Amino acid sequence: MKIFKKAGIILCCVLLAVMSLAGCGSTENSNNAKNKQQSAEKVENINISYVKAPLNVPSIVEKKKGLFEDEFSKDNIKVSFPEITEGSKMTEAVAAGSLDFCNAIGATSVILAAANGVNIKIIGMYSRAPKAFTIMSKDSSIKTVADLKGKKIVGPKGTILHQLLLEALKKDNMKVDDVQFINMGIPQGVSAMMSGSADAALVAGPAVPQAVDKGAHIITTGEGLVDATIVIAARGDFLDKHEDIAKRYMSVHQKSLDFMKNNPDEAYKLASEETKMSIDQVKEMYNLYDFNPKITDKDIQELEKTQDFLKDNGMLTKTVDIKALIHDIS
Repeated sequence: MKIFKKAGIILCCVLLAVMSLAGCGSTENSNNAKNKQQSAEKVENINISYVKAPLNVPSIVEKKKGLFEDEFSKDNIKVSFPEITEGSKMTEAVAAGSLDFCNAIGATSVILAAANGVNIKIIGMYSRAPKAFTIMSKDSSIKTVADLKGKKIVGPKGTILHQLLLEALKKDNMKVDDVQFINMGIPQGVSAMMSGSADAALVAGPAVPQAVDKGAHIITTGEGLVDATIVIAARGDFLDKHEDIAKRYMSVHQKSLDFMKNNPDEAYKLASEETKMSIDQVKEMYNLYDFNPKITDKDIQELEKTQDFLKDNGMLTKTVDIKALIHDIS
């Protein structure tokens, strides 16, 4: 009986050893498969939106000086810059997987996209420029926001400019129903204002000094009304897999800011060439911008305020957790 008992023990030990070896082989195979998958997911292309208006000097410097190419060519990563100027089109491209980074996108577009299920994250601030967003008119009798009552106002719906209009009306104890608001792009809106088919227009960027040169005037800017928050956003699933790339992206963005600080005249020149504004116009507008990429508590409050604006005006039914929308890669 003892012999059988010993034989049984030996047999169990052998089986355990075989199972242990098999387990090691399974783990090794799993690790190999994982490594192969990671290798297969090596980044070969990065798509970064390029928007130069209203006055996106960091983007202009990054593109004209080849800063992203310099960084990512080290790993044979090709960088493309699709010119997608509408926030909604950018988020559609993010949802389709054809855009990895939105280099400058309105907070309104990001919040709307996230609320509708698009996997998108804010990884930094691009700019704050309340004075660069305006309500304008060519009619000399329209001097204040109160003078807009009953007037036809044109501009892009669901944007910072639209938010500016509503905040300005609210400040003067007016509602959107007190004016005739028509959804229209900035260039078309300016044309309508200058031709007299609209009483006022929502205008930002180079179109502001150009309209002033043609006889229009500013009724109000966003100062004290909106922060005009523009953010840097990334495709969520890309960020999950390649946070290291996102960190390098933000490092390049900081290099462009450093270049602007150390070489202002060249930065003005590059911006002038891209926007078709004079150097003096660029300098004047440049002083209206805060390009600090750090996300502050005030920025978060402004993002929440923007979400409230969208909800209160029927453009948003489902809200998102603003803090969860922010991905800190520092």
